[in-house]
Amino acid sequence: MISLLSFSVAACSSLGSGGKDDPAETMSASALYGEAKTALTNKQYERAIKLYETLEARFPLGQYVQQAQLETAYAHYKYDEADTALDTIDRFVRMNPGSDKMAYAWYLRGLVNFNRDGSMVDKIFPRSITDLDTVRQKEAFQDFSRVVTRYPSSQYAADSKARIQYLRNSLAQSEVNVAQYYMDRSAWLAAFNRAEYAIKHYQGSPAIIEALVIKIKAARQLGKNDLAADSLQVLKTNFPEQAAKLTQ
Repeated sequence: MISLLSFSVAACSSLGSGGKDDPAETMSASALYGEAKTALTNKQYERAIKLYETLEARFPLGQYVQQAQLETAYAHYKYDEADTALDTIDRFVRMNPGSDKMAYAWYLRGLVNFNRDGSMVDKIFPRSITDLDTVRQKEAFQDFSRVVTRYPSSQYAADSKARIQYLRNSLAQSEVNVAQYYMDRSAWLAAFNRAEYAIKHYQGSPAIIEALVIKIKAARQLGKNDLAADSLQVLKTNFPEQAAKLTQ
């Protein structure tokens, strides 16, 4: 009984190892895909990646290749290999521009960017408020926007819309935080530019109110009274209570 169990474990561990006795080297495409999918379902991400790579290498024009590429990307994502996941998705997009799986590809790309952690350098040396890392959030925003714009009827559109709204609010608040940082240090032009950027790119976000206030104050400090008056009028029209506080 023990010897049979040992044989079973050894056979399983050798599958996808890439050696000359690797069973994956002689499996059919469907069987190999099935093994990879099972490993992925069981959260054996490293093993799944190896099996998918073997499948793609042995059957580069096979019926499972596109699905295998995307599931490889997903496995890298779940295995905390975000950069590799993004590279894999980007390769899929380049190689399969007309694929019916493109909506999922962009959605998955958005998820990777949306959920990825900061780099090890960021964790050891936290960035200052003037160097907020919104690059990943902006990329996720673009990825989800592609899903909504190009594939509005896809099953991923609704969740993409919700994430876009969250990202819009988060990105707007980040810009406002930096603008306020500059205001506190009398860097009026930098504050003005940050506030204006938030207003232009993130309409509908709650942070726009604060952005308008900062823009008005910064414009006054810069002697741009016409711009300040125009922004104040926008504030009065859309947010009269906040405008009243500013003119008190």
